[in-house]
Amino acid sequence: MSHHGSSAEPARDRAAERARSFGAVADVYDRARPSYPDEALDWLLPVAPADRPLRVVDLGAGTGKLTRSLVARGLDVVAVEPTPGMRETFSRVLPDVEVLDGTGESIPLADGSVDAVLMAQAWHWVDPDTAAPEVARVLRPGGRLGLLWNVRDAGVEWIARLDRLLPGPGEEQLGSLAPRVGPPFGPVERYDVRWSDPVSVESLLDLTRSRSWVIALDDARREEVLADVRAQAEERLRRTGTLALEYVTRCSRATLPA
Repeated sequence: MSHHGSSAEPARDRAAERARSFGAVADVYDRARPSYPDEALDWLLPVAPADRPLRVVDLGAGTGKLTRSLVARGLDVVAVEPTPGMRETFSRVLPDVEVLDGTGESIPLADGSVDAVLMAQAWHWVDPDTAAPEVARVLRPGGRLGLLWNVRDAGVEWIARLDRLLPGPGEEQLGSLAPRVGPPFGPVERYDVRWSDPVSVESLLDLTRSRSWVIALDDARREEVLADVRAQAEERLRRTGTLALEYVTRCSRATLPA
């Protein structure tokens, strides 16, 4: 880590370290993380050209949670993911989809080669001043950048209690209310989709284990957090007989001038 330069450097180094930490729990991440609702993708994706399917990049694709939904729509999808552990899991789950090593700041694709770039749970890891022009470079004129985050709905009482176990806001909420994109894109539009994801106690524990701040804890503290989450979930099940996480998918889109 550099000891001189801007004070933002250590923070960016830490963010990069946390982003890399997901590779160690790629399988848990893949099992646990929720998918994305169709309504969100309907809003984020541009209209397909008449003569071919949309060509879409899933940037920061992770283990392919979003990719699966894009492939199911019959789109021409290429994934870009910087973490080797994530790429390995991705290739096992989606052997027919190309997955490339790259980042939001360095996308290994030709200029003007895609219709849309989507990024799920990941724009807060990039430097928008570098990433926005790089995304614009690979897009065709009039192309679309779509950003989405699944955020637990803390308006639901038991989820609010669950969130109080977590130290501060989860990283998945950073910047999701008003993500900064910047030139050469037009204004950023926002849209929320509310939905419910049925879970089991075990899948809720997997979801907790897949959080970067939990990965970073020492073993004793991690077990404490997991025990707390288990207690909350089991109490909820006893009281209501069901267990579901209520989500808001926060969507943002920006269009490149044609």
